[in-house]
Amino acid sequence: MIRTDSSTRPLACALLAVLMLLAGLWPLAAKAQGWSAASFERGYVLEGQASAHPSPQRGCDAALIQQLDRQARLQAPPGGWPGTPQAVLVFNVFSGEVMISHGERVTCGLMSDARTRDSRFRSSVGQVVVPAAGNQEPIVVAWQSPIRPEWIPTIMLGGPSPLQQHDTARLLVRTSCMAVGLALALSALLGWMASRDRMFVLYTASCMLFFIWQALITGLSGYPYPWLPVSSWLVQWQAVTSLMVAALMLAGLWLLCAGSQLLPGSKVVVQRLLQAILLLAFCGLLLPQSALPILAIAPQVLMVVGAVLVLGVALLAQLRGLRDGLLGWLGLVPFMALVIGELVGAHWLVVYRIEIMQLVATWLLLITAFAFNRRLGLLREQRDQMRRLADTDGLTGLPNRRVGLQRLNQLITQAGTTGVLSIGFVDVDHFKAINDTYGHDVGDKVLVEVARVMAESVRADDVVRMGGEEFLVMLPGVDLAGARARMQAIGEQLAQIQLRSSAPGLLVTASIGIAQYHPGDMDMAALLRRADQAMYGAKQQGRNQVFEA
Repeated sequence: MIRTDSSTRPLACALLAVLMLLAGLWPLAAKAQGWSAASFERGYVLEGQASAHPSPQRGCDAALIQQLDRQARLQAPPGGWPGTPQAVLVFNVFSGEVMISHGERVTCGLMSDARTRDSRFRSSVGQVVVPAAGNQEPIVVAWQSPIRPEWIPTIMLGGPSPLQQHDTARLLVRTSCMAVGLALALSALLGWMASRDRMFVLYTASCMLFFIWQALITGLSGYPYPWLPVSSWLVQWQAVTSLMVAALMLAGLWLLCAGSQLLPGSKVVVQRLLQAILLLAFCGLLLPQSALPILAIAPQVLMVVGAVLVLGVALLAQLRGLRDGLLGWLGLVPFMALVIGELVGAHWLVVYRIEIMQLVATWLLLITAFAFNRRLGLLREQRDQMRRLADTDGLTGLPNRRVGLQRLNQLITQAGTTGVLSIGFVDVDHFKAINDTYGHDVGDKVLVEVARVMAESVRADDVVRMGGEEFLVMLPGVDLAGARARMQAIGEQLAQIQLRSSAPGLLVTASIGIAQYHPGDMDMAALLRRADQAMYGAKQQGRNQVFEA
């Protein structure tokens, strides 16, 4: 079994990605070999072949027409139709057939199956008719009653070209919102891989739920053919996912508006309510057809009640000056506009209901993603801070013993080729007496000053506090003679430390033992042992001097 450490994993992953890319491109390259020569001879490339498929629009049988209990008659203008093509587009029909008829031409289409609709119109069920000049016969549009009375369709009549452009613009909004949701889901998944924070997993699942919900309400779940296995359960799934999305939006707004900070116990309550609503929503799939209007009204009731609660929390956070609450206002304002527009039956919401709901949901996802990115940044700062605390001596700011010994081991490995490495073991003289005479505060100041002097004399990474009043100085590339000169200079600088305010007259000196790495040393223990013995030799010789092993 092959094992790879963390340093080789990125290289292995990159190599695997290259191999997968080459494997994917190989069939394309093989195919290209077959037609490239002939294509260059012709001067063009031909893709596809003649089609035997009939027109996607289909007629309406009698049984289907009987289900269409709502109807609109688009009357001809005074003097009759002008004799030019007239496009009829029907938007915001969430489910069921839509019939468009004029004279003997009668067609039906489903938003949930793009194969049944005029391919020129992708956000609506549409048809182009050409009434004879002066003809007075109206264009009839029929559809099935929606499960919510206020979810009425929007019918547009006009020239084919401008209406097709309008239809395409709506398609761009719908697909863009879905693409943003999918991108945010992938980004959150990468965030989880980097932090292992389960909140990113929950956010990824929420983004995917938003994606499916948008696909269901926009009809894109049926483009270019139905790819979600909902078929006759479409209305139920629309109602269920709408309730789930409303609950998730409110939970997200509660967190963004600092609800958990203002009411610490509310976090558990919100989690339990969210779990209960999601469970009840799934149970809604078992409801009979007659109960669907009740399930469909639940998201609106939840949004109204939740919006009032979230608004109160946002105002309270504002009064208390919580900065985290400001982020919630960015998501709350469009959400409140949607709720108010729903209550008053605003014209702009009726006409562009699907796109507005998508934009509000996508905006909230973006704000939440920003909050999660801040969370990831805080986690990284905390991780870096914990790493610094684990690697650094809290008093002096120098590397601690563990990190210092790792550094020394690296230098010994490097010295195996160059053969030059010296170390100095520094012990502050009479440090116990300093603590007993002046107090531990002065003792701490002495250690801080000693650390500062040595860190300024050599690289900061090469000075280590080994514990107590003992320090280790590493001198890579310096022989024993050079080490003596360097450490004597450090000893002279230590003697110049003055603490006039807290310890006037205090003289700081140190006993320093130096040793050079020998190629025969089996490990760093032998080098440290010689330096330690040399330091004790300096103490025995009267302190305040450099002694070599």
